[in-house]
Amino acid sequence: MFSQIFRSAIKLAPNARANSNIATASSAKLQELALEEKCILVDEHDRALGSASKRDCHRVDPEGNIPLHRAFSVFLFNNAGDMLLQRRSIHKITFPDCYTNACCSHPLYEFEGEREELNALGIRRAAQRRLNFELGIPMAQVRPENFHYLTRIHYADRGDGTWGEHEIDYILFLQKDVDLKPNDSEVSEVRYISRKELTETISTLDAPLTPWFRLILQHRLRVWWDNLHRIQKYENKKIERF
Repeated sequence: MFSQIFRSAIKLAPNARANSNIATASSAKLQELALEEKCILVDEHDRALGSASKRDCHRVDPEGNIPLHRAFSVFLFNNAGDMLLQRRSIHKITFPDCYTNACCSHPLYEFEGEREELNALGIRRAAQRRLNFELGIPMAQVRPENFHYLTRIHYADRGDGTWGEHEIDYILFLQKDVDLKPNDSEVSEVRYISRKELTETISTLDAPLTPWFRLILQHRLRVWWDNLHRIQKYENKKIERF
């Protein structure tokens, strides 16, 4: 059975519904504001080309194109080897109410430190920031040097035809016991699952997977997870394309 489950969505008593409506409006507003953040545009070799708003980086144009930009995906494991699974908030603009890995986001152009490319330091800094923002993990518990940078994956998905993804996605592994306090605006549920529960859990989820998580699960995750104790051996700095 699941090792640990946290749910931020609960049934509300009638006298709490007004507060719930306010919280919903606030979450939607935060997601809208986040669309003005600047992502890092890149070419197919991950060379930085400038910046564009998160809104522009995720809009599908009339020809079905989406600007290629830099992103990251964090896979978080506790010391027992269980993996954290996140369910995205229904308020997310892209792939709302989908299950995915612990944290998926972007380094921001506005932060000079997140543009640092040596040893993927900018990506690691962005991952630290987002783990704190989305999951409430204290930044001292997820320092940049704690992450294992495994590889980069170039993928695209047109989503609902209006909002989609086209990313060079840096894959980061982190194994550590951490404190969690999920942000309801970003996350509706988190749970730890063991390696032996993976297949059953995925087959019984009542919501879809994000496209990047589905690809990584299909092509790499099981092997990586089975070798968590020697994950450095699986580092591959080439860009993989599925």
